[in-house]
Amino acid sequence: EDNRRRTTVGDRTGLGDGGGEAAMRVVVGIKRVIDYAAKIRVKPDGSGVDTANVKMSMNPFCEIAVEEAVRLKEKGLAKEVIAVSMGPQASQDTIRTALAMGADRGVHVLTDAILQPLSIAKLFKSIVQREDPKIVLLGKQAIDDDCNQTGQMLAAIMDWSQGTFASQVAVADCQERVSVTREVDGGLETLSLKLPAVITTDLRLNEPRYATLPNIMKAKKKKIEKLTPEELGVDVSSQIEVLSVREPQARVGGKVLESVDELVDKLKNEAGVL
Repeated sequence: EDNRRRTTVGDRTGLGDGGGEAAMRVVVGIKRVIDYAAKIRVKPDGSGVDTANVKMSMNPFCEIAVEEAVRLKEKGLAKEVIAVSMGPQASQDTIRTALAMGADRGVHVLTDAILQPLSIAKLFKSIVQREDPKIVLLGKQAIDDDCNQTGQMLAAIMDWSQGTFASQVAVADCQERVSVTREVDGGLETLSLKLPAVITTDLRLNEPRYATLPNIMKAKKKKIEKLTPEELGVDVSSQIEVLSVREPQARVGGKVLESVDELVDKLKNEAGVL
């Protein structure tokens, strides 16, 4: 089709939905963020966003990553799904949500530092070296900072294949390659990646499941390993200073104009765009 193109990275192999030996481990990253439906408030001093008494939840793109990892396990393509989160003690609640969705165990890198993408990527590198997965699934971006950097940075420092903005993922039966379909300006692009690989998830990849009450109860018994950046040998000190945070200007109400001449006058004399 005119709006589709296929790009192959390396030699092609058959792709399927299952049938291979379940020998693959999947690491999935999750982040605790302000709930997408909550009203954002800036601190009075302009130093950041006020998170006091604000509902927090799992980043929506991370939910999609967890769902895809669990589906790989349900297809018999993965033997274990490990949910990893980095942040304060409350991040454990987010890990429990991932465990209730179907992840097998969790890893919590405990820190109160404000983590930036490069530091997160370095922490993930240390965890990947410990866990030896074939796939790392991450949300394409977090809805709090919208950085869209961690997956790419992790692939770079690990020298792994990467597939970003995935809208479809298919692991080869041999579990040596993965096909990633991604949306681009001209339509869809399909990549064949050699494993191990880092994949970042987009909205159209899947619809995350809701955690059922029995699974929420089971999640309380699943293991969460606690680590610190120091134990992983990573310096998470900030390399970027946020100078100020401010709310966007309030939108000005519209006005109905009576004629084209009046519109031109407004654009020229008030808006200054002509």
